[in-house]
Amino acid sequence: MNLNAEKPANSRERFNRAARCLPVDRPPMWLMRQAGRALPEYRKLKETYTFVQLCQNPDLAVEVTLQPVRRFGFDAAILFSDILVIPEAMGQTYHFKETGGVQMDFAVTSKADIEKLSVEHVCERLNYVEQALKILRKELGDQTALLGFTGSPWTLATFMMEGASVPKYSRALQLFREDKKTFFGLLEKLTAAVTAYLKMQIATGIDALQIFDSHGGHLAPTEFQEASGRWTDEIIANLGGQVPVINFSLGTHGNWPDLIASGASILGIDWQTSIAEARKIIPSHIAMQGNLSPAHIAESTPDVVAAETKKVLETMRGRPGHIFNLGHGLTPGAKLENIAALVETVKGFK
Repeated sequence: MNLNAEKPANSRERFNRAARCLPVDRPPMWLMRQAGRALPEYRKLKETYTFVQLCQNPDLAVEVTLQPVRRFGFDAAILFSDILVIPEAMGQTYHFKETGGVQMDFAVTSKADIEKLSVEHVCERLNYVEQALKILRKELGDQTALLGFTGSPWTLATFMMEGASVPKYSRALQLFREDKKTFFGLLEKLTAAVTAYLKMQIATGIDALQIFDSHGGHLAPTEFQEASGRWTDEIIANLGGQVPVINFSLGTHGNWPDLIASGASILGIDWQTSIAEARKIIPSHIAMQGNLSPAHIAESTPDVVAAETKKVLETMRGRPGHIFNLGHGLTPGAKLENIAALVETVKGFK
């Protein structure tokens, strides 16, 4: 933090300055999975609509996206959607089971299944995302930053090949190890689909986007770059620096050189990683996002959350380009009073 920094005009400017490692009055903040889950206003909507219906109806997606911004005043809103809209748009539909978790209509288990997946009409089929983002840009105006997102090709492949949420994701890793040619065929299709999808999001006026490599840590450090990192790098390069890209790769910080070289302007730091150590390693021209443990929001008291939040802020004091966030997404058990304590602590940080 730079105490001599000129106070940004609003939350959007604060976020955009921090994303470019420019001085700000305090770190901007948003939380992964801030929309939904913990909010009673979201749960009320879920009494009437399924998760997929909320995603696919632009007006409902806008409402759910705005709910946490109204309640807590975050500096950025992130589109309410799901990473699995990409496989669905390619021909592999999904739904959420009553008992929790994802179920896809079929698993991608063969070369023939991969060949059936289509990249051609992904943006057309995801028009509901485009419409939601356009409405959000108007609703948020110049006051609040708007973020888009996607899953990384590797993370999408792990879901697509299992066909559901499972305790252990093994099929994509097995294919990578045993038949790289077929694996690369799937990842090439996913990379093309994700690139087109993100270009569509950028055209709606988003301020930044995040690539969630949620399953990057399932790979050995020696396998990470070939199975996951290279595909994310290709996407970032193809976007041409039009907006800042946050690369959030969970459990892969043994691969700092690869992540630093990814081309991302912001690196997400997960809760399992020391942000102090990350600060020493990550070059000063790359912004850093993170990294309070989401467990504190679900299990601690407001006083503990405030103290732990301040620890992260103090660790990053004086480092341009810090965006405050959790080290992973909010859990369904997140307590509203703890989120409020986090927000108050960040807003009051001097």
